Amino acid sequence: MRIGFAHSAVAACLLGCAAGVTLGAAFADGDAAAVLKIDNFAFMPKSVTVKAGTTVTWTNQDDETHTVTSITKEFKSKPLSAGDKFTYTFTTPGTYKYFCSLHPFMTGTIVVEAPTGAGGTP
Repeated sequence: MRIGFAHSAVAACLLGCAAGVTLGAAFADGDAAAVLKIDNFAFMPKSVTVKAGTTVTWTNQDDETHTVTSITKEFKSKPLSAGDKFTYTFTTPGTYKYFCSLHPFMTGTIVVEAPTGAGGTP
């Protein structure tokens, strides 16, 4: 009985992991909007790839106050209390690293790609 249960548990875990990977890939393809959360002193997901023109919204789901601050100061939120949101639209391709100015160990990255069909060869 124990071996059957263990096999079932492993299978369920693998299916859950596969679903998580699929959802993560779908999330990363966001055409017009991406949603990130701040919780347990972390930005989640830590790294996201979006197309230029995408609006990214961070929501603080933590009990502590946090900020979303670009290392180049291109964008900076006010201190976000629990439930507060910060939104920024990324218009230029590139890599944008950010952190919480109140808790600098909290970091994240937004990778912005050129919009689909914008120049280049397929």
